[in-house]
Amino acid sequence: MSNILAIAHKELKAYFASPIAYIVIGFSSILFGWFFVNLLYYFNRLSLQAGAGMGGPEAVSVNDMLIGPLFLNVTVILLFTLPLVTMRIYSEEKRSGTIELLLTSPLTDVQIVLGKFLGAFVLYATMLAVTLVHMGFLFAFGNPEWRPVATSYLGMLLMGGCFLSLGLFVSSLTKNQIVAGMVTFAIFLMFWVINWIATFTGPTMQAVLNYLSITEHLNDFTKGVIDTKHLVYYVSFIVFSLFLTVRSVDSERWRG
Repeated sequence: MSNILAIAHKELKAYFASPIAYIVIGFSSILFGWFFVNLLYYFNRLSLQAGAGMGGPEAVSVNDMLIGPLFLNVTVILLFTLPLVTMRIYSEEKRSGTIELLLTSPLTDVQIVLGKFLGAFVLYATMLAVTLVHMGFLFAFGNPEWRPVATSYLGMLLMGGCFLSLGLFVSSLTKNQIVAGMVTFAIFLMFWVINWIATFTGPTMQAVLNYLSITEHLNDFTKGVIDTKHLVYYVSFIVFSLFLTVRSVDSERWRG
């Protein structure tokens, strides 16, 4: 465990020693704030309209009209920020030649992969933690339910873990950071839009495409529901991607 933490600490230092961490956190915070302000304005307008009508202001739910759409829209941010996080993890090691030192050190492939994943995941968790300021503002001046907020953050953490583990695998396949970033973005986008064509297919294929869609599994989390099938999907996605990364690193060790 100490070896994994040491690698994770090394990765975090590398992130914050370069502009990557600051760009990712700053860019995501600005976009999250933009989505939050616009949805809050829209929610307030609907509340005023409902208050002037027959339903009363309680007819508009802050959870349904603000929190759910907010987190679903925020998934777009991951498409652009997380490839920046993962593209250098192995590519830079290969380009600079430090991968040979890493592979000849007394560390197992699993420890290397888990350490790098943990470092990237902590950076991503920090990115999400910054957005808690907006949630604090919402709870201070509004009356939202806490459960959908908590489960939405859990879903975002799991989805981010899927993207990071997949990006880790792509980065282990090439020494070019740009190639790693572009391929990672393309694969992220495929999993993000794969259910768009589901309506044009038969029932069986539609069910398969909807299950493969990484955003489809987030919907219940934004409603405060934790379904086992969604947890199984996300955890299986992460484990399988990390397994592929371990195999890729192992093949690099043998080639070296």
